[in-house]
Amino acid sequence: MPKYNTTEIELLPPSLLNTSSARQVSEWYRRSFQELLCFESSKGDDQDIFKFNDQLQIILKRHSNVVQTMAEGLIELKSSGGVDIGSEQSIQYFLDRFYLNRISIRMLQYQHLVVFGSVLPESPNHVGCIDPVCDVTSVVQDAYENARFLCDRYYLNAPQLELDCLNALSPGKKLSVVIVPSHLYHIMFELFKNAMRATVEHIGMDEDLPPIKVRVVRGNEDLSIKLSDKGGGVPRSIISRLFDYMYSTAPPPPRDGSQAPLAGYGYGLPLSRLYARYFHGDMFLVSMEGYGTDACVYLKAVSVEAQEVLPIFSASSKQQLTRGPLIGDWTGTTHHHFGPRL
Repeated sequence: MPKYNTTEIELLPPSLLNTSSARQVSEWYRRSFQELLCFESSKGDDQDIFKFNDQLQIILKRHSNVVQTMAEGLIELKSSGGVDIGSEQSIQYFLDRFYLNRISIRMLQYQHLVVFGSVLPESPNHVGCIDPVCDVTSVVQDAYENARFLCDRYYLNAPQLELDCLNALSPGKKLSVVIVPSHLYHIMFELFKNAMRATVEHIGMDEDLPPIKVRVVRGNEDLSIKLSDKGGGVPRSIISRLFDYMYSTAPPPPRDGSQAPLAGYGYGLPLSRLYARYFHGDMFLVSMEGYGTDACVYLKAVSVEAQEVLPIFSASSKQQLTRGPLIGDWTGTTHHHFGPRL
């Protein structure tokens, strides 16, 4: 549990840091860090390993709702009067770094518990949480089916899937790569949810819905996935805002957890992009207002090139978190989202 996680939290704008949700998250990290420090001088015998594994399990459970809790902090902040441009830029910069660290920490914890603890892998073929021969088609279809279930539950209708897979590296062979299946699933599940919601609301609940088209290609370097919908698209003026944690096109979900939200927190796209970027991939959107949207995902197909991308806490990062809003140096009405990005 890196100490700079707790350090950077303290640099958040006071308007967010003072919300009950952000304080709760900060306390979770502080407490977990102190608990792990108890093992710093451990002898490494069997008893210590058992205790350490048990403590990791407790920490994993404690932090399971970090994303939801921090999102509720942003909802508290917006409902209390909003946030200025400088604070929003700092929050965006912090959350990109914070959640990328969280992805890495949880993967490391889970990997340790599967290899050295009592947690069973999702498949006997997995090495911890990594699948050395992941069936990409199966993961995409699984994500679609679960998103379709939610869409059917909310709208009593859902678009069909048209899936086209191409192994350009080894034509005719099954498309597989070394990957963390849960990361790919998260990305595709969020993209399917967005595409389904847009399609149903644009076309109509009682109409014949155009299918969502997905093309998966395995090349020499990249695993490329393009998801296309006919959900009406979005204006170019807001396309980059879709990756902002402070922005959502849907009402907030119920806070009691009584329903699995189809949308609401506005975290789906920015978190999905972080999952893609974690191993040197990326994700972006191309939208045609009035027609539909293409979501493109790029992941490393060669495992040795899929290295972690992690933030570093330094004087520069501290300055990014504490400085005021960037002063515009362009004419016109350029939006403020030219601020710091991951």
